[in-house]
Amino acid sequence: MSNNPVIVIGHRMGDGKRTAKGIEAAGGTAILIPGMLADMKLGDVMHENNADLGLSFCGSGGAGAVTAATKYGYKYKQYQRTPAAGAQCVKEGCQVIGFPFMDSEELGETIVKAWKDKYEK
Repeated sequence: MSNNPVIVIGHRMGDGKRTAKGIEAAGGTAILIPGMLADMKLGDVMHENNADLGLSFCGSGGAGAVTAATKYGYKYKQYQRTPAAGAQCVKEGCQVIGFPFMDSEELGETIVKAWKDKYEK
C-alpha cells in the first residue's frame, strides 16, 4: 500500500465530484466512475485499478457495495450515514463502503484521514 490511497467512487446518479475533491485535498487519489449506475461498476473499477477503497452512493447505500463485495470478496459495510461512520468502517478494514446520497468534501477528507491513520504506521 502506498501513502496515497486510491479511492474509487461509484455514484448511482453519476455524481461524486465533491467527495472526489475532498479525497484529493486530503492527499488521496480519486477515481470517479462517470455516468448513471456507476455504483454498479464499483467493484470492477476497483479491481482494474488495484484501488485501496471504494465508495458506493445510491438511495439506500447498499447496491454497489454489495455487488463489489459479492463479485470480488471485498470486505464491506453498507447503509453508512455519516463521515464518522465511514471512518469507522475504514478502521475496521472495510474496502468498500456504501452510503446514501451524501456527496461532500468532508466525507472524502474524513475517509482519507482514517485510511492514513490506519495504514501509515
